[in-house]
Amino acid sequence: MVSLNGFAMAGGDGDQSYTKNSLYQRAIIDAGKSLIQKSISDHLDPKKFPASKTFRIADLGCSVGPNTFISIDNILDVVKFKYLNINANEIPEFQVYFNDHTFNDFNTLFKSLPPNREYYASGVPGSFYTRLFPRASLHIVHSSYSLQWLSQVPREITDPNSRAWNKGRIHYADAGEEVINAYSRQHAVDFSKFLNARAQEIVPGGLIMLILPARTNGVPHSQDPFAKNNVRLGACLMDLARKGLIDEEKVDSFNTPCYMASPHEFEQVIKQNGRFSIERMEGLPRAKASHIPNSPKI
Repeated sequence: MVSLNGFAMAGGDGDQSYTKNSLYQRAIIDAGKSLIQKSISDHLDPKKFPASKTFRIADLGCSVGPNTFISIDNILDVVKFKYLNINANEIPEFQVYFNDHTFNDFNTLFKSLPPNREYYASGVPGSFYTRLFPRASLHIVHSSYSLQWLSQVPREITDPNSRAWNKGRIHYADAGEEVINAYSRQHAVDFSKFLNARAQEIVPGGLIMLILPARTNGVPHSQDPFAKNNVRLGACLMDLARKGLIDEEKVDSFNTPCYMASPHEFEQVIKQNGRFSIERMEGLPRAKASHIPNSPKI
């Protein structure tokens, strides 16, 4: 896996596209709406930006619409309200940066931009584990359902000479401690890089708001519901390999670059990094099919 290029979600708007297969992620955004808006209401003070004529927001890991546009609207509703309460005659202009990997389908994204949006839109290709913006240029950084993706698969788990070689599996959930620790270390390195980059890009008094899947503190990786899906997929691939339909070496060389950290792990990295304080961290209600707009009913 190439760290700086990565892999983007399926583009276009066909049946297999992310656009048509991201209703669960939409439900997560809806579940987190009130928490996002309350965080802005409680912790963002426009008086700290008296010289700012342009208010800048970045959505990191935007993929293709419409979920990213919904997130931005949720943010802007509260930001505008806060400015109106201070001085209705001094509402800044809004600039929104949509970021994802260089292979992301930005054409589809910008074709679906809301026609009546109240902001200027720009695309910023690149990995959010690196610097993306000028120093002290962002007021709000938002990312939803993206930071569980690592910059790369831990190198040692694909090395047959390593004790962490993940032979016969595509994930860490049903693997030994060496594999789990390799993933955990990669996550800590990546998340620290993310924080270091954002610390340089965000203005003093700015906010970072992250929504992401996490493993409950104390729950073994093997019991995490998100990880179980990867275990099932890996078992299916091994069945195909045993039937001779695919090469077993290909299964051994493939691992999903995804890690479900616990809140405690996030807190540790943030404290060790020392660039940010945690204002609020809490769980969201798990999204269910009944909460997903236009979901099929059984």
